[in-house]
Amino acid sequence: MTRFDSALQVAAAIRSKQISPVEVLEHYLAQADTFDPTLNAFALRDDESALAQAEDAAEKVARTRTEDLPAFIGVPIPIKDLNDVQGWPTSYGSLGVPDTPAEADCLQVERFRAAGFVIMGKTTTPEFGTISMTESQRFGATRNPWNPAHTSGGSSGGAAAAVAAGMAPIAHASDGGGSIRIPASCNGLVGLKPSRNRITGSAEKMTAASTSGVVSRTVADTAAALDVLAAHDAGAWNLAPPPARPFAQEVGADPGKLRIRVAVSNPLGVPVDPACAEATSHVADLLADLGHHVTESSPEWPQASMFAEGFLTVWATITAGIPGLDPERIEPHNLANLNKALNTSSIAFTEATLMLQAASRILTAQFGRDFDLLVTPTMAVEPPLVGSIWEGTEADPSLALFNAMPMAAFTAMFNVTGQPALSLPVHNSDSGLPVGVQFIAPPWDEAMLIRVGSQIEAAQPWSDRWPAMVL
Repeated sequence: MTRFDSALQVAAAIRSKQISPVEVLEHYLAQADTFDPTLNAFALRDDESALAQAEDAAEKVARTRTEDLPAFIGVPIPIKDLNDVQGWPTSYGSLGVPDTPAEADCLQVERFRAAGFVIMGKTTTPEFGTISMTESQRFGATRNPWNPAHTSGGSSGGAAAAVAAGMAPIAHASDGGGSIRIPASCNGLVGLKPSRNRITGSAEKMTAASTSGVVSRTVADTAAALDVLAAHDAGAWNLAPPPARPFAQEVGADPGKLRIRVAVSNPLGVPVDPACAEATSHVADLLADLGHHVTESSPEWPQASMFAEGFLTVWATITAGIPGLDPERIEPHNLANLNKALNTSSIAFTEATLMLQAASRILTAQFGRDFDLLVTPTMAVEPPLVGSIWEGTEADPSLALFNAMPMAAFTAMFNVTGQPALSLPVHNSDSGLPVGVQFIAPPWDEAMLIRVGSQIEAAQPWSDRWPAMVL
């Protein structure tokens, strides 16, 4: 099978009967057989189930009018191992969670199936998705296809490694502090964190800082997948305002002349690697060439202490609601989180969320008033070496989160504000590793990100760039 550069290309080839869903699946499974022993992107594969789904898709293609087929008919997609797929265990990357098969699909998987996707397996995550490198005692380390000595990021590192290495054309991901955007940056992919409450789930926590999405090779794939995931949910407590039109229709649309603020400093004061600053400066020049009004200066960031204290208090509760959790078998850094949560009163938790709301208002008030779009590095560092996140954690397990801070210094703030944020693969460093740049729009304006993102992609295409190991 010829390599496809996007999931939509795969779907178009299936709809036109150039290739069958079974042939497509067999291609991607063969890629996984070849590269996953090195990269460790899959937590679970069920080839028999995936083949049955592909055969069902082939039958649907044979008996259904082309225009009536779902958007992603027969396209394989793996699911991050924090989400339920009926009949498969959800391990959360943890030895402390039982291998009980899920009784039902989560809402995101229901939507993927309705769109025609073939669920091909589950991808790795750090335990409970709490750190920015995909390494766990249960599954080991997931590695970067561009250089396997380096991390694929996290917590959707398995998803990103799978797509970057051509083991899947697109992958489900989720983001509670940068977990879509960080792996997208590490692996040379497109990663959009949607707005708060744009994509709902079966059980939403009160802060709604985390959301699902995908990692993909193109802005068009990401936009079309957002249309799938953002289906109306009558049972949700809160919903983002509906878009003016499908997100897929924003691809290639004129974004107009925008006032764009470019910032290389971050709210935590973390130093920025030259490669990350260089990538951002390059994008600033490109945006100016495209006719936008670009100003290079930082916005008014909330005080670091105001943001960090509230975020760490809320983050500590991440294990809440995980069924059958055995605290004696979870990793030390997450046990420290759990103990912090158990010793935090409901009043202290509420005060933390109020602190984060106040921090959010400082930042979101500047959008539309002072600028239309904010551009930053996605990460303050190039993808670190595998294992580096554990430095010093034997003495203090909580250091794992602080070691991850340079990767999340630009991303976590926008989980707090709930704004949509997009990482684009615009640069490779002198070492050959991908470096992403992040675009942040006003609340609920994913359409702006898709228009600008597709404008950047047209000016500087990247979908045909592949790691040397897969060429």
